[in-house]
Amino acid sequence: MLDIKFIRENKEKVKENIQKKFQDEKLPLVDEVIDLDKKIRELKAEGDALRQERNNTSNEIGMLMKEKKISEAEEKKNRVSEINSKLVDIEKEEADLAALLQEKMMVIPQIIDDSVPIGKDDHENVEIERFGDPIVPDYEIPYHADICEAFGGLDKDAAGRTSGNGFYYLMGDIARLHSAMLSYARDFMIDKGFTYCVPPFMIRSDVVTGVMSFKEMENMMYKIEGEDLYLIGTSEHSMIGRFKGQIVKEEELPITLTSYSPCFRKEVGAHGIEERGLYRVHQFEKQEMVVLCKPEEAMDWYNKLWSYTVEFFRSLDVPVRTLECCSGDLADLKVKSCDVEAWSPRQQKYFEVGSCSTLGDAQARRLGIKAKGENGNYLLSTLNNTVVASPRGMIAVIENNYQEDGSILIPKVLQPYMGGKTAIKSK
Repeated sequence: MLDIKFIRENKEKVKENIQKKFQDEKLPLVDEVIDLDKKIRELKAEGDALRQERNNTSNEIGMLMKEKKISEAEEKKNRVSEINSKLVDIEKEEADLAALLQEKMMVIPQIIDDSVPIGKDDHENVEIERFGDPIVPDYEIPYHADICEAFGGLDKDAAGRTSGNGFYYLMGDIARLHSAMLSYARDFMIDKGFTYCVPPFMIRSDVVTGVMSFKEMENMMYKIEGEDLYLIGTSEHSMIGRFKGQIVKEEELPITLTSYSPCFRKEVGAHGIEERGLYRVHQFEKQEMVVLCKPEEAMDWYNKLWSYTVEFFRSLDVPVRTLECCSGDLADLKVKSCDVEAWSPRQQKYFEVGSCSTLGDAQARRLGIKAKGENGNYLLSTLNNTVVASPRGMIAVIENNYQEDGSILIPKVLQPYMGGKTAIKSK
């Protein structure tokens, strides 16, 4: 959410930003917000003037009563009553308009960084750099679900009976590989100096609307019936929510956290839920990075964060590339974002395994997260990035380490988490 003062002083820039995101239907919101803000300020000024008059009149009543001028005092009392009645109406109108203003401002997108490429959707995202050589072996690599099933490691039929489409059972060495990746990701980030955290897996609605846009919320979040609680779609939600309404000491910055959580997503939209495989499911587990820092340090941290994900996957012998998200592919709260994509030798193309974003002060403004500096309080910048989400990240490891004899080589960094095993082989 933008600062209303910024919108007042930069109306054309805000409109230009909306056009860059191909959301022209939101253009009228800018003028509507400015008009509402003007009315609210006028009402506030009128209310302040009436309150001052009421204070002065109250003082006059005291003087008149001392002088036994009862009739004049009663007239003044009547005026105070009129003022009080008028203030009730003004304060209600001001509150109603403020709520409407907030609602409209929440829909106006954050100003994107100048470096963001302009494009309508993810088809116009721009490749930045490749890391590792994408290899296609001279033998066939089966579909990842078939590989997992060959080891007795995947049962989607049973999950369909218990939970429906989009769920799964992982078993045996495949389940162990899944857990090994998450444990390694945890230690990988701890070694980078991040503090490990396990957050709540449910959050209240005021936290949900503080960390994401309404459209994202509708397409992603599962609501707990009869409760003001939502299942998290990523631990970023509850990790940022932890600082809601807090003033952080400047000397504690930057705050660098890495969090584990299960994640739950409705996956409403064009992609849908995958019938057989594990690319797009309702439930998965993830190791996340979250940073709160000074605004001037945000871009440096952004570049550090995505590089950690690249380093993580390269340590698993997985070739990756980075992809700059274009303006139309950015969620409304994001200033800049890039995806890390892993090589699929079976499909002979890359697929997303991580996403890094800097959100400027959007989340901090919505949630009231500030730092106390020498020159007063200021809003913090927030960033988040995926270390690994599994089972999707596991698919990349399985495909890139699949052998002609049907076995899967276990990357060296994961072997300690697999009891020293060097490969997964058919029983």
